[in-house]
Formats: sequence, C-alpha cells, structure tokens
Amino acid sequence: MEAPLRNRRLVLAAHPRGLPTEDDFRLETAPVPGPGEGQVLLRTLFLSIDPYMRNLMDQAGPGYAPPVPLGGTMPGGTISRVVASRHPGFQSGALVQANAGWQDYALSDGSDLVPVDGLARPSLALGGLGMPGFTAYVGLLDIGQPRAGETVVVAAATGAVGAVAGQLARLHGARVVGIAGGADKCRHAVEVLGFDACIDHRAPDFRTRLAAACADGIDVYFENVGGAVLDAVLPLLNPHARIPLCGFIAHYDQDGPAAGRDRRPALLATLLSKRVRMQGFIILDHYASRFAAFRRDMEPWVGEGRIVLVEDVVDGLEQAPAALAGLLQGRNLGKLVVKVAE
Repeated sequence: MEAPLRNRRLVLAAHPRGLPTEDDFRLETAPVPGPGEGQVLLRTLFLSIDPYMRNLMDQAGPGYAPPVPLGGTMPGGTISRVVASRHPGFQSGALVQANAGWQDYALSDGSDLVPVDGLARPSLALGGLGMPGFTAYVGLLDIGQPRAGETVVVAAATGAVGAVAGQLARLHGARVVGIAGGADKCRHAVEVLGFDACIDHRAPDFRTRLAAACADGIDVYFENVGGAVLDAVLPLLNPHARIPLCGFIAHYDQDGPAAGRDRRPALLATLLSKRVRMQGFIILDHYASRFAAFRRDMEPWVGEGRIVLVEDVVDGLEQAPAALAGLLQGRNLGKLVVKVAE
C-alpha cells in the first residue's frame, strides 16, 4: 500500500526578540488533508518571502493584518499547483497564485486563487508581476507622481519593490538615484537596472555622496527603510516633494524604544517647512481599482525588456526562516522566493 502524503509546515514557535532566529519557528508534519466540496488541494511550488512577515510575528500586528498566533502556520503568498479539485472553477494540474503559507500543501475554497498558467515564469507573479511590483507601481505613480527631469531617490534600490520603483521612475523620464547596501548592489542598480546613480548607505561618507548625487535636490523619495537613510534624505528634499511610504524595514527588528536621538522633530519640521507630502499606503487597498491597469502596463514592459526583474531563489521549505532573516538584513538581490517543489 502506498504511504499517505505528509504535509510539512513551519509554524511560529516564539515571538522574536529582534531579528528572527531558527528557534522562533517549528517544523511540523501532518497528513495531507483531502479537499471537501467546493475546495481544492494545493501543492506549493514557490513561496514568497517578504518584509511584512516580520511584523506579523509580533504579539501586536501592524494593524492591517492579524498577527500570527503561536503554533500558527506562517502566512505567505505562493505559486501552487492544483493536485485535487472538488471546485468547478479549477481543474487538477492548474497553476495558481495562492496564499498557502509556509507549507507543502494547503486547502482553498478558490476565493483567493488567481490563475497563472499563461506566465512563462510563474514565480514572477510573486514579485515584479505581483504584490511587490504592484506596490512600486501604486506608490511611485499614484503618490510619487514623478515628472520628467525630476530627481527620484529609491531606498532599498535592489530589493523587490525598490528595483521596480526605480525603473518605473526612469521610464517616466526622471533621474533616478538608488540607495543600497554595498558596492555590488550599487553596481547592479546602475549596470543592470539602469539607475543613473546608486549610493552605498554603508559608506562612511554616505551623506556627502548622496548630496553630491542629488545636486538639484530630491523631488520624490520612495521610502521603505527609515532610520539613517531617511535622516540623510530629509535635508535634500525640495519644496513640494512627495514621499510614498510602504515600509520602514530598518526598525522591524527593533526591540523596545529606539536608541539615540528622537527623529520626529526633524521629520515634522521638514514636512511643514517644505510642504512635503508623505503618504503611507497599504497595497491591499488598491487591488480592486488598480491591479488590472498594473498588469496591463507591466507585462509588456517586462516582455520588451524595459523593466528587468531579478529573482533570488532559495531551495527548500526548511530554508524559509533563514531566508526571512537574510531579507531583513538586506542579503537578497531582487525578489526573494523559496523553491519548495518542482
């Protein structure tokens, strides 16, 4: 008799203190469930690793999604294959974008599934053609609204969101300056992604180099980092600059109140005196109104090579915890995904 299929899943074992470690997760194994009426059974092929996952590991979530309970499966977007279906809308063998989380198999009622059979690289639906690319599109074009000749600065410029935001700014005629960690990443931003310049935030003269690269000031700052990078940007902002805010990864692993000086007075003074518009946004709010336009625009840009999408692929579900820690430390180049199965 053939042995029943087993499902591996990574659950939250402890709330992290600072950067997540292997001890904050637990690998469990259980029988694979069968689909009920109206359900499909999914096999995870690719798992997306994203910065927001760190926030969900805290006891109090960031407000737009509930925190993961202890013992709960870590959430995450996936590319999955339908391996069994009792749902009229999905046949066995179909490739779909799902929210199966950190596990080999999952059940779905179909409401969260998006077919991706037409994509040559289905994993791109987790990156440049999915949530990170959509975040860059809405943040830059709807909030940043770059105009030809303006200077756009993008933090975390070689990450999944920043890389797309910078290339979109370039497509719209702006001069693009990236900020990244390390000479290799900065070289990648200029030589592969087409940025006009990229400044290493680890360099001892980072602030001086950024000011020299933005001699005419900064008109749009795509913010997803915070910390010392934001400190360096603030004095360079032009009047009526725009700041789309989608994250602040420099603070995600902060355990307790921030050390050092209080940055709030400088931020508020700059926003007021220079009439800067800083707008936070949660991309979940924009799918109904903007996702169709995003895919309509982005797919030909990618197909024509006008937007370059880079993936950082890690093999094995068990590597997901280390992959998340590496992402939060800026080790990835492009969109980070875990390859779970062929």
